[in-house]
Amino acid sequence: MEPVLPAAERGATKIADRVVAKLAAQAAREALRAHDGTRPWPPPPRGGAPHATAVVRRPPGPDGTGGLAGVRVAVELGYPSDIGAQCGEVRRLVALRIQELAGMEAPDVAVTVERLHSAHFTGDASGRVQ
Repeated sequence: MEPVLPAAERGATKIADRVVAKLAAQAAREALRAHDGTRPWPPPPRGGAPHATAVVRRPPGPDGTGGLAGVRVAVELGYPSDIGAQCGEVRRLVALRIQELAGMEAPDVAVTVERLHSAHFTGDASGRVQ
């Protein structure tokens, strides 16, 4: 039986940017699902899901820690709602999941609200809500 090599001598694991982006999008969906009580109008089934982009600035080391990623997440929210609280929860959960699942810190998670969905409109109607 061959001796087991320490992790640092076995090689390296590379985590692609698109993998980190998928982790971020899934974490954003989880964060928004947890706060359904504050969202009076759910996003439309098509095109309303959060999406993300990521750049791995430093991959995790041999021990699976120490990586660094920059992440941008775009979401659609119901209106009226506490937009700041929802964005904060998305930011918090995305950073946590990337740390847990990819071994990377994501100190600056940028959350962009692309669209607000108002309970005052149905379908494709558009207009101003006062």
